Amino acid sequence: MPLQLKKPLVIFDLETTGINVSRDRIIDIYLIKAKVDGTEETYYKRLNPGVPIPKETSEIHGIYDKDVVGCPTFKEIANELSDFIGNGDFAGFNSNRFDFPLLVEEFYRAGIDFETEKRKFVDAQRIFHVKEPRNLAAAYRFYCDQTLENAHSAEADTRATWEIIKAQVDRYEDLPNTVESLHSFSGQNDLVDLAGRIRRNKNGEPTFAFGKHKGKTVAQVFKQEASYFEWMMNGDFPENTKRVITRLMLQLKTGK
Repeated sequence: MPLQLKKPLVIFDLETTGINVSRDRIIDIYLIKAKVDGTEETYYKRLNPGVPIPKETSEIHGIYDKDVVGCPTFKEIANELSDFIGNGDFAGFNSNRFDFPLLVEEFYRAGIDFETEKRKFVDAQRIFHVKEPRNLAAAYRFYCDQTLENAHSAEADTRATWEIIKAQVDRYEDLPNTVESLHSFSGQNDLVDLAGRIRRNKNGEPTFAFGKHKGKTVAQVFKQEASYFEWMMNGDFPENTKRVITRLMLQLKTGK
């Protein structure tokens, strides 16, 4: 059945300088305003974020500092953008967690008290995940074209997982077929502890991935605030994490 609209629905996507809602800025914004009468309007702007675009971010979306020279800032287009949106509801993909909060932050920084209380928000990713579950049974059906019997028994789940991995390697030509490469593909290379509280930065240095010292190297924090080590050792952290920071503290003290 067709989607019913009581007021305009603004479908949008952003390209940004990063993924921190409070710190990062919009570079590209594209919107489609679907109206109640079935017509559509579009709005697009490339923006100068006013801050350098990190190289690693540029390599993802292909927009570099040179590409935004002479482009307007968000503040310069904020009023016309607000007028375009009007009282519309919003829709996007993973937009509820990132795109919309960042857009609102940009409006606030531009001095516009953008109204959010009366708007509705549709997230296509959330619908996708609810309607097409991303669990073991769904993966087994997708990759192996079989129904997982006795799901949640250790034997059945283990055998299904093994069949899925073999099927994935067979299915995707660009997927590596060594355990070392699959380890990296699975996103484990930058983890220092299993809980992901400490990760390696781009220089390979163990770095805090949580709390007030997020983004700082462990060495830097432990040198400047040795009590942080004691706080973690006495805190509700996994034993693996405590063993990792103990090893890192020992390395810091011995220089090895």
